[in-house]
Parts: sequence; C-alpha cells; structure tokens
Amino acid sequence: MSERIERLKAAVEAACGCTATHSESHPLTETFNGEVVWEGVVESFDLDGDPKAKRCYAFYFMEGNEPVFQTVLELPPVDSPAKAVRVAIASKARK
Repeated sequence: MSERIERLKAAVEAACGCTATHSESHPLTETFNGEVVWEGVVESFDLDGDPKAKRCYAFYFMEGNEPVFQTVLELPPVDSPAKAVRVAIASKARK
C-alpha cells in the first residue's frame, strides 16, 4: 500500500474511530462552470465498526504547501466518490 493511501487510511480511522480497509482508487476531476476545482484520486475504504456507515471516501487537497486530508462517510446524499468531493467542496465554501 502506498504512503498516500496509508496516510488516508489513518485519517479515516481517526475520524471514524474504527478499522478501515482500502477497497478502491477512483481518479476524478471535478469541475464547476468549466473550471477544474479539484483533481486527484479518491480512495474508498470499507469500515468495520462504524455504527452509521459501511464505507468512507478519503482524499486530500493542498492549502499552500500543506496537504489537508478529507474524509466523507457514504451516507445520503453521498453515494459515490464524486459526490463525496462535491460535498466536501460545498462544505469548505460555506466556511
């Protein structure tokens, strides 16, 4: 497992308080009004022990020179890696 996936796995386990197992990698480009707002790979993790969700999506974005790790549980309306990224972007925009 790559160092990037290991770091995302650790972020998922810290956020969810349970064991995560990497399941898939999803290359993704998210655009808004014709502009790329995020491009990267979303990792899917199966969760063992979370009372609400069976899956979590994890990815990171850069703020300056620092990576910011983002985790999003697969709970409605999130049902795909793309929706996880959209929800995270919308949440960040509201702050």
